[in-house]
Amino acid sequence: MSRALIAILRGVKPDEVVAIGDAILAAGIDKIEVPLNSPEPLKSIELLAQAFGDKALVGAGTVLDVTSVDAVANVGGKLIVSPNCDADVISRTVALDLESWPGVFTPTEAFAAIKAGATGLKLFPGNMAGPEGLRAMRAVLPKNMPFYAVGGAGPENFGDWMAAGADGFGIGSALYKSGMIVSEVSENATEIVAAYDRALT
Repeated sequence: MSRALIAILRGVKPDEVVAIGDAILAAGIDKIEVPLNSPEPLKSIELLAQAFGDKALVGAGTVLDVTSVDAVANVGGKLIVSPNCDADVISRTVALDLESWPGVFTPTEAFAAIKAGATGLKLFPGNMAGPEGLRAMRAVLPKNMPFYAVGGAGPENFGDWMAAGADGFGIGSALYKSGMIVSEVSENATEIVAAYDRALT
């Protein structure tokens, strides 16, 4: 099954990214983003796309401009995640037939992102809004628009967020921090997937 979880590998390096990606996929997470403020991010994205492009949605996080969207597309990335709502970035992403997940924090930003063609929305920073903030926004947003919580959402509170209307999650430091070895990431990913599956039931 494809889970509504995006693995955020901030700080990952090209020489370790394939092994880490393999561990994440094996645990049951099939969406992976490499933030563009990581070391050689485009190389890591290219390696992930080559290794897992047929079975995983691979792309970039912290995408702030149209030039970066093009660069990610050129190395095989299919997922564009941003911390902000930039209509030009969203429009370019959609024009290239990639998935667009902009960061929003207010209803105004959320509706601007939807108007620009976003695939889904990322509530960021989630820990500032909390589940109640999400619940309030959910009340006015289209029911069919996926809304992921990022920041402050993890295995310990998936259920609270889902009850407030979260469709999924972006998981960063609870899954991977720079310097972690593959076995640590594998263990974290397994725990996150188990917690997510429990919260669904």
